[in-house]
Amino acid sequence: MIVLAARLPPGILKDLAGFLPACITTIRTLRKDPQVPRRAKLAIAFAGLWVISPIDLIPEFLPVIGPLDDIVVVALAFRYAARQIPTDVLYDAWPADPDLLRRLLG
Repeated sequence: MIVLAARLPPGILKDLAGFLPACITTIRTLRKDPQVPRRAKLAIAFAGLWVISPIDLIPEFLPVIGPLDDIVVVALAFRYAARQIPTDVLYDAWPADPDLLRRLLG
């Protein structure tokens, strides 16, 4: 996905292709941060486990819609966790475009 995201022109498809790799990097960073509350860490861990789990609601081998359930679960977990995490900590951990995170959080 990282290679795909790098080759796409700017736009929503590039954002979606780079979303999961950015989330994984953010999860790894936030789980070590002492400013992140335990409930937020659990939500982030759940999202991380969902992404790496071989059991999915929509099988991964289906083109385009395969990773859709991963994206939805990660987005919902991030929204929940972001309400409890200080904003500056969250933006420091996010490696992708900050506008994408701003749109995700609403």
